[in-house]
Amino acid sequence: MKFPSIYLASASPRRHEILLRMGVDHEILAVPAPPGEDEPRLPGEAAAVYVRRTAREKALRARAWLAAQGLGVALRAERPILAADTTVILGGDILGKPDDAQHARQLLARLSGNTHAVHTAVALAAGGRLLEDVSITEVRFKTLTAAEIDDYCASGEPMGKAGAYGIQGKAGMFVAHLSGSYTGVMGLPMFETARLLGRLGGSTA
Repeated sequence: MKFPSIYLASASPRRHEILLRMGVDHEILAVPAPPGEDEPRLPGEAAAVYVRRTAREKALRARAWLAAQGLGVALRAERPILAADTTVILGGDILGKPDDAQHARQLLARLSGNTHAVHTAVALAAGGRLLEDVSITEVRFKTLTAAEIDDYCASGEPMGKAGAYGIQGKAGMFVAHLSGSYTGVMGLPMFETARLLGRLGGSTA
């Protein structure tokens, strides 16, 4: 499999790891976050629309930031920029990153015994084009005891993760069933990412 060299507009170690697994040469862009609320949802915006818009805005913001650094020489300007956003959705509600341990407990209690959806949108800014794709995965949690939730929160693992869990860690023991993309739940779906990169001339054959 051959892919173009890209920028990754994300500090997520999981997305970095997945690109390494795929054999995609990439450089991480440390794009400053915009001021104000982190990834705000627009009034009346559906969760499925929100995740795609957020990924798109991340890619465009990274492209604008790169241009502002005076790094827009021909070779660097032509390098595609990959961005992604992962959203956990339960009953139409977005379960974002927990504010603290108590908030994490509340989010995990909502996921307990229920099936939720994980949408990971991927956006690729390349030249004047913006390519997009999305992975949708259904995840069913077993019924969690209070002790299991407390132990997991005490590990610190829920912090900084959508829905207050990381499937690649201890929370993998909570997943009774998964239908879709495991790497999508991690934060970057391999299949959809490879498909986007293939549209730039990379080969997945």
